[in-house]
Amino acid sequence: MKTCLLVIDVQASFTRRPYFDTAALPAFLEAQNALVAGAQAQGWPIARVFHRSEVDDAADPFAPASGLVRPLEGLRPFDAALTVHKTRHSALVGTGLDVWLVSQGVRRLVISGIRTEQCCETTARHASDLGWDVHFVPEATLTFRMPLEGGGQLTVPQLRERTAAVLHRRFAQVMPVAQALASA
Repeated sequence: MKTCLLVIDVQASFTRRPYFDTAALPAFLEAQNALVAGAQAQGWPIARVFHRSEVDDAADPFAPASGLVRPLEGLRPFDAALTVHKTRHSALVGTGLDVWLVSQGVRRLVISGIRTEQCCETTARHASDLGWDVHFVPEATLTFRMPLEGGGQLTVPQLRERTAAVLHRRFAQVMPVAQALASA
């Protein structure tokens, strides 16, 4: 079964957000880079997905005019088989990625990137609903603490655990990097 690695929103834009926290960044980059290296070694196509704003305002870090819609520093360089820009949470909405995946004969997607519970999870759910075999790699995703409406906050481990729990065996097979590379 042909496999494609999706590297979703691993971009410099996040470094300008007030919630950006570097505590989990080194572990994320290590896992993400291992996944990219493994995909390259196995000859998988890698699709790069950038999030961009619909309005090109240089003050917005997700606008092309900001100069920050580019790979996050520390991400292993790779030649993307396809690069798309999305304006929604799912990488499969309005980007043409779905058409390209079908045209390439891809049946399995390995999901990685930034933010675990938002764009990565949404893409995984959407891909599953469209019929792809989805492998979700939480350690190769990054997220940030999230405030709760009534006070307090969800921690990064809590968000990862919650995402893994809701996806596993429903929308995706949830697994670490080594298993994702060995199972495809």
